[in-house]
Amino acid sequence: MTARPAFELADVFRRHGETYAQLNAGHLGRVEWRVSAAIAACRTAALGGHVERCDDCGLTRIAYNSCRNRHCPKCQGAARVKWLAARQAELLPVHYFHVVFTLPSAAAEIAFQNKRTVYGLLMRAAAQALSVLAAKRLGARIGLIAVLHTWGQTLTHHPHVHCLVPGGGLALDNRRWVEAKPNFLLSVHALSKAFRRLFLDGLKAESEKGELSFFGELARLAEPEAFKARMRALRQSPFVVYAKPPFGGPARVLAYLARYTHRTAIANSRLVAVDDNEVAFVYKDYRRGGRSRIMRLAPHEFIRRFLLHVLPDGLHRIRHYGFLAKGERGEKLAYVRDLLHVASKPQEQVDPEKAPCGDPEADAVRDAFMRCPDCGGFMRRIETVAPRPAGAFRCDTS
Repeated sequence: MTARPAFELADVFRRHGETYAQLNAGHLGRVEWRVSAAIAACRTAALGGHVERCDDCGLTRIAYNSCRNRHCPKCQGAARVKWLAARQAELLPVHYFHVVFTLPSAAAEIAFQNKRTVYGLLMRAAAQALSVLAAKRLGARIGLIAVLHTWGQTLTHHPHVHCLVPGGGLALDNRRWVEAKPNFLLSVHALSKAFRRLFLDGLKAESEKGELSFFGELARLAEPEAFKARMRALRQSPFVVYAKPPFGGPARVLAYLARYTHRTAIANSRLVAVDDNEVAFVYKDYRRGGRSRIMRLAPHEFIRRFLLHVLPDGLHRIRHYGFLAKGERGEKLAYVRDLLHVASKPQEQVDPEKAPCGDPEADAVRDAFMRCPDCGGFMRRIETVAPRPAGAFRCDTS
């Protein structure tokens, strides 16, 4: 049985969320408020729950309901298990590549003030850059999964897109499979130039449609000449694209997906201290070779940084493109498998309790909330517990 983390993000919001909300009432948006309240209430009496009893040893306990908010690290484990089980049936027997697209800071700050518009544009531009270059250099129509992340290791705003790309695609005449080289997909230099052009062309188009808003330090960009000057500077800025080495096989692809798809800005496992004066967490210092270090922040600064990464309602942070696009994925994958002479995998309904995913955080969620803490037996629901609503952050955690 996997041990539960010593500290949780919910502990921070239960201790400090209410005072933070009061002090920032004029700046805290509706979505940020709802996320804060949901995380604080997660698995407490405020959301209700059920009484469960172990079939083996008879242990009885109350299990409170999850908030199911996508920004809550405790609630993503089960969702991740189900999503991975579905993706497992879609894996192809080819090399897979991991490509990361990152915005420079001058574009990232525009994205922060226009999350819905610019984050969507960022994902489309990354997918288009890969698709256009693959059609030109490989002569193939590719598929990919794109995952949006907006954070750096210290919870600063750092929007970027992780793309998982099969090593090849359908020939432009749709008659054969075109395989990429085992250790090379596309030139990152060419991808960077295409990504910058596509993103900035899209940003200009959104501006001309009146879809961009600016305030605070960026208020001057509402003036056409100032915005044009920013665009000229961005066209000379590097848009970093990084291609990691290809994966060794399907198992490694699933391990990648488990790490990236349903990740939140910070995992509970990274928290090392939560008290009245500070929140401390582990981060990787990439300026020093990825060495693990501990950052200590005042609680309200930690909450401010975490809330930077709350996404607008309805914004999809996992998207599929090309022959993996949702509308035609089943038909296209079946055709690709025929071309590769591989039998199609059945789409099974996988029990999250039994689904193998190799993800410690998902395993911790599954073990802690479905297994008996004394003997490891299965916990069966025997009674419903009604919610006991409190204030937004006043949650009964008993």
